Amino acid sequence: MDERTLSSLIENVKDGAISRRSFIRRLAAVGITAPIASQILAWNDVAMAQASLQYKPTKAGGGGPLKILLWQAPTLLNPHFASGTKDQIAGRIFFEPLAGWDKDGNLTPQLAAEVPSRANGGLSEDGKVVTWKLKQGVKWHDGKPFTADDVVFTWEYAADPATAAYTTGSYTNIKVEKVDDHTVKVIFKEPTPFWADPFVGVVGQILPKHHFGDYKGAKSREAPANLKPVGTGPYKFVDFKPGDILTGARNEDYHVKNQPHFDTIEVKGGGDAVSAARAVLQTGEFDYAWNLQVEDEVLKKMETGGRGKVSAVASGDIEFIILNTTDPWTEVDGERSSVKTKHPTLSDPKVREAINLLIDRDSIQKFIYGRGGTATASFVNEPKQFKSQKLKYEFNVDKANKILDDAGYKKGSDGIREKDGKKLKYVYQTSINAPRQKTQAIIKQACQKVGIDLELKSVTASVFFSSDVANPDTYTKLYVDMEMYTTTQPQPDPERFLNQFVSWEIANKENKWLGRNVSRYSDPAADEAYKAAQKELDPAKRAALLIKVNEIFCEANVILPLLSRTRVAASVTNLMHDHSGWDVDTWNVAAWYRS
Repeated sequence: MDERTLSSLIENVKDGAISRRSFIRRLAAVGITAPIASQILAWNDVAMAQASLQYKPTKAGGGGPLKILLWQAPTLLNPHFASGTKDQIAGRIFFEPLAGWDKDGNLTPQLAAEVPSRANGGLSEDGKVVTWKLKQGVKWHDGKPFTADDVVFTWEYAADPATAAYTTGSYTNIKVEKVDDHTVKVIFKEPTPFWADPFVGVVGQILPKHHFGDYKGAKSREAPANLKPVGTGPYKFVDFKPGDILTGARNEDYHVKNQPHFDTIEVKGGGDAVSAARAVLQTGEFDYAWNLQVEDEVLKKMETGGRGKVSAVASGDIEFIILNTTDPWTEVDGERSSVKTKHPTLSDPKVREAINLLIDRDSIQKFIYGRGGTATASFVNEPKQFKSQKLKYEFNVDKANKILDDAGYKKGSDGIREKDGKKLKYVYQTSINAPRQKTQAIIKQACQKVGIDLELKSVTASVFFSSDVANPDTYTKLYVDMEMYTTTQPQPDPERFLNQFVSWEIANKENKWLGRNVSRYSDPAADEAYKAAQKELDPAKRAALLIKVNEIFCEANVILPLLSRTRVAASVTNLMHDHSGWDVDTWNVAAWYRS
């Protein structure tokens, strides 16, 4: 079979003229095995996924149901309380920001009429003022008009400390003014090189003032719309069973012509990543499955059936471990892991250094994640201009042993090292997920070789990533010695991503554990560099400052990066979806369609 014939067959599959199974049979007839034929389609699907989604339907509706599977079930729908990606994905179906991020890292207007620029007068020369022109004719799901008043209110809501919003860091140091019904100004105190944070992407979703106006501040958790949203998005709310299922119906008055294609949307939560992959790639029970933390070899086998395809896109996401330098076992003023305490042994830099040497990152990548991640020592890896060239990783049991010997930690009769009666015995927590449990096992085995004992704890993902302030097992509580998870870089600029490393974002009881700094660790030099980066207009100098923040935490071995993650999802073969590594999966769900 020549290249032209093969290309023609692939185009026929893309256009729906022939099925994937027919394609595989035709290649089998000329001696190309089914696995190879499936892989050819998979490679082509990845290439298609990298291109911008071209919306083809000529009318809204008619697409039937769209069924999305999140193996971590959503528990709330107010995007400003959503500390977990699963809740952010769910909220984005109903609420929209002024702009979102496409797969190439481009800012794309959603509720804005255009992206601000110097050319259109949206950006001031001094770097302090951004003027957003709002799209006209947009209505909330209850028919009320969307106006600048809603944008100003969203700022007031998120910036109010009593609201305890997860997004508060994006709104506290700005002022927002209404110019007219369809124009607002965002005013920064200092020149701000990265201005596309407030009202953009994950943190930027606009709330209707007429539904939340009476629930700002201390009453924020009492708003009925927290669980029954009224937004501007492509789907209207129908029903929600937290931890289980969310349903919506097409917004017949949506502000984008011919969108959305699907008549209803269902977001089902629960299960695990493997069963989610199987429900799309093998059975076709669901159209789309998110965040497939599944061994790559398992995914490749599932793809051979030809019912679904895997999409892997570049992102700034990172799988990492936090070593807790506070005491998770002592309660102070109603909270554990308080900054008023000090961890008995992990506050020792030598212990943290030794543990970092006991992580076999190359094996974790090779044998577990495959396409899903690349071993790294840097918290920030994308875009490349923000990645540290200084940070390196090493797996060295002998060196770890020597560090602990020199630091005075001796093995007891049980084989566990101790010093001054304090044992190197830790609880190591993560979510229930096969790759993570295998990673835990690899690290535990290496730690045993040097006399460090790890008790492995696995928490149901819907609990671990919950925003429930009453739950002691959420990742933001950090009520253990060490924990592991992936954190999402929400835009192709790491400034907001790195506010996880500043002192004013420390998660605690006062902010309902929604502060971005889960580690509780802080360093004045990191705070200083971060603040300087926020107003440095020279791109190279700014990048150097952000790299310094990253290096301080990684070199302190409080943050132990493991893998630079790609975002892996699965869809049925005929679903055209807009998968971005810089925004949540549903960022442009209005444009999804079935070919």
